[in-house]
Order: sequence, then C-alpha cells, then structure tokens
Amino acid sequence: MADASLSAPSASLATTRTRYLEEVRRKRMYSGVLLAIFTLLMVMAFGVAEARNAGGFWEGLSLLGQFPSEVISEAWERRANIPAYFLSFVPSLIETLNIAAVSTLLGALLAVVFALLSTRGLARWPALAGVFRRITDTFRAVPEIVIALILIYILGGGPVPAMIAIAIHTAGALGKLFAEVAENADLKPVEGLTSVGASWGQKMWLGIIPQVAPDWLGYTLLRFEINVRASAILGFVGEGGIGHDLKIALQWGSGRYDEVVSIFLLLFITIVAIDQLSSHYRNRLVKGH
Repeated sequence: MADASLSAPSASLATTRTRYLEEVRRKRMYSGVLLAIFTLLMVMAFGVAEARNAGGFWEGLSLLGQFPSEVISEAWERRANIPAYFLSFVPSLIETLNIAAVSTLLGALLAVVFALLSTRGLARWPALAGVFRRITDTFRAVPEIVIALILIYILGGGPVPAMIAIAIHTAGALGKLFAEVAENADLKPVEGLTSVGASWGQKMWLGIIPQVAPDWLGYTLLRFEINVRASAILGFVGEGGIGHDLKIALQWGSGRYDEVVSIFLLLFITIVAIDQLSSHYRNRLVKGH
C-alpha cells in the first residue's frame, strides 16, 4: 500500500514534467518559425527598398557622417552667433509649445469622452461601445502629418492645421490608454450611485474619474512631450513654429548651419526640460511622491 501511494505522485510528477517540456519545445518551435518569417520579410523589404532607392544603401553608408560633420564644423566656427540665435528663435519655440499644449488639452478632453463611451461596463450606450473604439482606432492609425497635409488644403498654412492634426491623433492614442485604465476601476462606487438614482454623468464624475484621474493626468503629461516633438516635425510641412525655421535654415544649406545647430540645441534643451518636469509631476500624481 505504501509503495502504491508513493508511486502515484511520482507518476503524476513525471507526466507533468513531460507535458511542460513538450510545451517549452512547442513554444521554442513557434518562436523560431516567427523569427524566420520576420527575417525573411525584412530581407525582402530591404531588397525592394534598395531597388527603388535613387542611390545605393551600402555605397552611401560611408558618407553617413559627412553631412553632420560639415554642419558641426561650420557651427563651431561661428559658435559666437549661437546665443543670439537662441533669442531670435524663442518666439517660434513658444509657438511650437502653444501648438503642443492646446492640441494636448483638446485631444485629452476628446479622449475622456471616447474612453468613457467605449469602456465595457461603463458605456452610456453599450451597443455603440465598439463604434467608439473603432473611432479611436482610426484617429490613432492616421499619422499627424497626413491629417495636417489634408487640412492645409482646407484651412491653408499656419498653426491651426497642425493643432487639429495633433489633437485628433492625441484623442485616439489617449482614448485607448484612458479606456484601459477605466476598465480596471472599482465599480462599487458606481453601484452605490446607481442605487440612489444618479445619472450616467454623475456616476462617471463621482465614481470613476476620481479613481482614474492620476493615471489619466500622467498619460496626458507624457503625451505632451510627444506632441512637442510632433509640433516641431510638422513645421517641415509649412505649419509654423520652430520646425518651419529649421526647414528654412536647412534649405539654405551651407552658410546657415550655425542656425541649424542653434535650433537643434534649443529643441534639445526644451524637450529635456519638459521631460524632467513631466516625469516629476507624473511620479507625484501616480505614486504620491
């Protein structure tokens, strides 16, 4: 009897170990197949890109540092002009920050609405929750520069198309994040408010938003950093801000590289400062310190 009772757990343990090893081998096989497919696609894509490229990748690789070294050497020769350029480009930088701030605010407000309307268990109209999720997917899928180029033909050049384009993409990106946070919220406050006859808006405002607000604000600050970069990039398509000044300086080529370096340094310092400040406040909001 004792031998039988001891052999049964041993057999069960051996069976479990065998199944575990089989599962590990199966996962390794699938990972290898996926890696092989990914490598094949990368090689094929590189071949297509190389065939359609005006030049050659490998031939041009040796020239990779030529342009940066030319820019840096010219800027170093004229380094005494850089502080004055800093001051001259500050108004354009402020315009870029304004575009990023307004678009982040508008996008975050839209994201709150889409998140609450598409979250399972919280949606005002559950049958339409999927529709609102697809709207946020669409907003997130279309790049800001594509939206901006379309709006240029409608509204003309300037900061307004850039602001709308970034706000739309921000609404899609934050809407997804906000919805995931809201799905993990405790529903007991909502149930209590429902029992006393609260409306849907009251349940969201009093029962859900206080729980998710720190995470939502943290994501919004992080998105603001991204939108500062996006605002500068959209300047290359004629949307104003410091990106537009950078485009003009690069178009002039040699002789204006000190301005190019000044703009890059100003952008770098600004983005690092924003990153540090937003990280500090995100930690205080989410972790309480």
